[in-house]
Amino acid sequence: MRRFFDQLWFYKIIALLCAILLAIYTNSYQTGFVTQGDTSKTEQTATMNQTVKVPLQVSMDTNKYFVTGYPAKVGLTLDGPSALVTSTINTQNFRAYIDLTKLKVGRHWINVRLSGLSNQLTATVKPKKVLVDIQKRKSRSMPVQVAYNKAAVADGYEVKSPVVSPSVVNVTGALSEVNAISRVVAHVPLNKDTDKTINMSVMLVALDRHGRQLNVVIEPTTTQVKLPIMLPSKLVKVKINSFNEQSGYVYSLTAQSSKVRIYGAAQILKDLNSVTANVNLKNVKADTTRKVILRLPKGVSKASPMEISIKIAVSASSSSKN
Repeated sequence: MRRFFDQLWFYKIIALLCAILLAIYTNSYQTGFVTQGDTSKTEQTATMNQTVKVPLQVSMDTNKYFVTGYPAKVGLTLDGPSALVTSTINTQNFRAYIDLTKLKVGRHWINVRLSGLSNQLTATVKPKKVLVDIQKRKSRSMPVQVAYNKAAVADGYEVKSPVVSPSVVNVTGALSEVNAISRVVAHVPLNKDTDKTINMSVMLVALDRHGRQLNVVIEPTTTQVKLPIMLPSKLVKVKINSFNEQSGYVYSLTAQSSKVRIYGAAQILKDLNSVTANVNLKNVKADTTRKVILRLPKGVSKASPMEISIKIAVSASSSSKN
């Protein structure tokens, strides 16, 4: 038996079996067949690929120049250890930027650069180049004009002068764009047959003389607009018309409100100077007061007040005394 273990071929077989077992163990570890306690290590060493949108920053003297044309965000693809990719995206302690500090006025293709990324990550940015337009910067103050659809105002109603706050804004942009500004406008949207005053915050736009919107920065971006919409009105006299007077009596009628305000289309009000209060004196034989609803001419929608009090003084006529 001792001779059997002393044989060379026996030790060769033992060595071969050990090598096979070691190979199986190593392969199972690398392919993920590990114990539960090693799961976190596997997750830390696994790789992942993820794409996000990140802000594109501009390096330039923005007090002197104004840049247009570049996208607000670029696509960034990160490839590397999953834990590192996740933390990088969550914290975003890096920047995508274009460096324009050595460029002159004009149009330029410029590479998008990255900084602040770990050297364990592979990063791809899209687009890799952007076209920018560099111009000298200019600012100016402009008054705000109000625009609205006049056809949307209800028939007979008038729009008074709008109240705007702020009424003057600051406009900044490329020299050519700012010089082309004809007006800064607050467009007030109106529904059909609008008959009430509008009070709302409105976005501002800068337009050239052809009505084309210009690419400039307006500060503030909105303004508060009050657009008074109302019926025209007029103060007129009250004319008293009495009927059904009783024979043998003399009547004296006085309106407590000698004038009232009437509302209607301007062309209707233009020729009106009075409204009529019709007072029925049937069976009135002593002093009294009656409330009368005013009779409104055609085209007048309302009066304020609509009902007035009429004092009626009654006395016997001289013929009835005799």
